[in-house]
Amino acid sequence: MTTGGKAAVVTGAGSGIGRAVALGLIGAGYAVALAGRREDALQETAALGKKGPGRGLVVAADVGDPAAVARLFDRTKAAFGRLDLLFNNAGTFGRGVPFDEIPVEDWKRVVDVNLTGMFLCAQAAFRIMKAQQPKGGRIINNGSISAHAPRPNSAPYTSTKHAVTGLTKSIALDGRVHDIACGQIDIGNASTDMTDKMKSGVPQANGTLAPEPTMDVGNVVEAVLFMAGLPPDANALFLTVMATKMPFVGRG
Repeated sequence: MTTGGKAAVVTGAGSGIGRAVALGLIGAGYAVALAGRREDALQETAALGKKGPGRGLVVAADVGDPAAVARLFDRTKAAFGRLDLLFNNAGTFGRGVPFDEIPVEDWKRVVDVNLTGMFLCAQAAFRIMKAQQPKGGRIINNGSISAHAPRPNSAPYTSTKHAVTGLTKSIALDGRVHDIACGQIDIGNASTDMTDKMKSGVPQANGTLAPEPTMDVGNVVEAVLFMAGLPPDANALFLTVMATKMPFVGRG
């Protein structure tokens, strides 16, 4: 798939799913603003994407900081002239501790990144997409299997991911009049550095530790490219892509 020179922002582009999707978009011809807190990791992503037909622009930014988000989207518009796609991906898990032991500071940190950061980036993208000519664009929020069902000891993360679902619906509704589509991808056990621990065992609802199946992160890239490649009059509002045998549906 080629894009005819479309422009995108990918948050959390320095590692994991964000890096994989950013490289997939560059490979599909997008000009991609690579956003994240660690400039060195973003530079690595940019270097990996140099063989693609698209191009990468490194912009170090903390999505929980309104001023940093404003700079990110200002630089994107200045460099690319418009914005066609936001992959709203940056997130953090928080520490896995019992509910009654969660420090309020941990709660606030996860909310700042996973919910406030996603809101700030979506709002900045919305403003550009609403004002540009031709107007419109697409926002894809990274939800999670945790937007449907929690893991043990994950109240901050699970709460934010449930909230992202409401944010996605609100953006999809409010964006209609401006030709802005918004969808959510819920990912389960994509194989990245962050999911390596699943091979040795992760906490289960019955109190045990058990290894869980994973899937190639390339499946996520293909799913995002599918969502991004839909025509303006179509939207994948929610899409779940998961390891077939992971304990999610049924009783595990």
